[in-house]
Amino acid sequence: CKIGDNVCILPFVCIGDNVSIGNNCILYPLVSVYDKVSIGNSVIIHSGSVIGADGFGYTFSDGKHYKLPHIGTVIIGDDVEIGANVTIDRARTGKTEIGRGTKIDNMVQVAHNVIIGEDCIIISQTGISGSVNIGDRVVITGQAGIKDHVSIGNDSVNCGRAGIMRDVKPGDFLSGYPARPHKE
Repeated sequence: CKIGDNVCILPFVCIGDNVSIGNNCILYPLVSVYDKVSIGNSVIIHSGSVIGADGFGYTFSDGKHYKLPHIGTVIIGDDVEIGANVTIDRARTGKTEIGRGTKIDNMVQVAHNVIIGEDCIIISQTGISGSVNIGDRVVITGQAGIKDHVSIGNDSVNCGRAGIMRDVKPGDFLSGYPARPHKE
């Protein structure tokens, strides 16, 4: 592991092999950082969060579920804050990435191969399915659910409990289930 200057690692934090942590970070108690995760500078990770666990991937054959290997990584950019009990899954291949300046509230699920842009706000109990691509300065409020393999455009706002089932255009303001323009 490589741990930068002025990093505060509080009790019961677990850091796996080949992890990189930048300068001026805080990892609160009971944070788990799995192998081969990269964390930038000035990152705050609150208690109980898990960074780099396997994504949820199985194949069904002969009446059984077989686990698919997740051999990718997680990359956390500079100035990111991750709330308590957040899970950010390792990519199946490639990376799961949280962009610079993004803030994630408590109890958010970020699935494998998700890319989140810069300066986003993601509020509690949001579930982001695998391979979602979220642009910059996106706001996703509480209990929103995002279907796998969709793209969410820059500067969009997705209201609480929105069910995002399709791509979101830049600047859209959506709410409802399924999500649609808020005016509707």
